[in-house]
Amino acid sequence: MDKKIRRIGVLTSGGDSPGMNAAVRAVARTAMYYGIECIGIRRGWQGLINSDFVILNQDMVRHILGRGGTILYTARSDEFMTEKGREKAVATCKMLGLDGVVAIGGDGTFKGALELSRLGVPVMGIPATIDNDIGCSNYTIGFDSACNTAIDCIDKLRDTMQSHERCSVVEVMGRHAGFLALYVGIAVGATSVLVPEAELNFERDVVERIQNARLSGQTHFMVVVAEGVGSAIDIGNRIHESLGLDPRVTVLGHIQRGGAPTGRDRETATRMGYYAVKAFAEGRTGSVICTREGGIVETPIEEALAMTKHLQMDRYAILEAISASGHLAN
Repeated sequence: MDKKIRRIGVLTSGGDSPGMNAAVRAVARTAMYYGIECIGIRRGWQGLINSDFVILNQDMVRHILGRGGTILYTARSDEFMTEKGREKAVATCKMLGLDGVVAIGGDGTFKGALELSRLGVPVMGIPATIDNDIGCSNYTIGFDSACNTAIDCIDKLRDTMQSHERCSVVEVMGRHAGFLALYVGIAVGATSVLVPEAELNFERDVVERIQNARLSGQTHFMVVVAEGVGSAIDIGNRIHESLGLDPRVTVLGHIQRGGAPTGRDRETATRMGYYAVKAFAEGRTGSVICTREGGIVETPIEEALAMTKHLQMDRYAILEAISASGHLAN
C-alpha cells in the first residue's frame, strides 16, 4: 500500500471483553506517535453505517487502560451483513477520509473486516473475546480477566457450599468452546468439568467423580459446565436424580465480561494495538494481529478465518488424573 496513512478509524464489535479499552487506547496513542489522526467509530459496524464517531485525542483515551467494557460501545449489525449496508459503511469511510480501519473483536468482526477490505477499505484486526476461540491467535484479549472473574466467584461459592456440604454446578461462558471452563476448572480444583470438545458420559464424568470425591472424605462438590455443553440446570437435575443430592446451580453469565482487565490483558491489548497501527504506518493491511509462541505475528484475515483452535486435551488429561481419584487440592 503506497498511499500515506493520514487518518484511521477504530471500532469494537461483537461481545465486549475486558481489555478492549486498552486496545483502543494503544491504537489512538500509537497513531498519534506516527502523526496519524484517529477516529473512534461507536457501536461497531452499525456505527460505521450511521456515521457515529468521535475524535480520539489524548483526553478521550486518558485513564481508560484499566476500565472494563468499551468506551466506543459495541453492537451487532444485521444491516452490515447486507450489500447495501456495507456500501453505506464504505461511504462513511470516504466521507471521514479514513485510510484504514482497526477492528477489535472476534470472528464475526473479522468477517465484517474482510468484506470491507474487498470493497477497497484497508483493515487490520485485533482478536478480543473472553472465549479465546480465535484460531489464528494463541490468546485473545479478555480471556485472562474472564477466567479470574469466574475463579473469584467460584471460590466464594465454594465457601458456602463447604459450609452447607452441598454440590454446586456452575455454568461459565465460552460459546461452543471449552477453553474458559477448562482453565477455570483446573484453577478451582473442580470435581468435574464438562466441555463441548469431550463427549459427555454423565455416569463417568459426573456421577463417578462425585462418588469418588465423597469416598475420599469430601462433603462438597464443584461441577463446572461450559455453556456449549448445555444447561447447568439440566446437569443439576440429573445429579439430583442420580445421586439424590440437591445441587445449587449458578449461571455466571455476563458478569465474566465485566470488570477491570488483568495485567495480562492490558499488556496484550497494548501490544496488539501498537502493532496494528505500526502495520498501517509501514504499508501493510488486511491482517489480524495474533499472538503466537510469545510473539506478535500478522495473519491475513481470510487465512485467519479459516484456522481453527483445538482444546488442549493434555490439560483435560491433567484434570481427569487429578479429579478422578477424588484427592483434590481443595
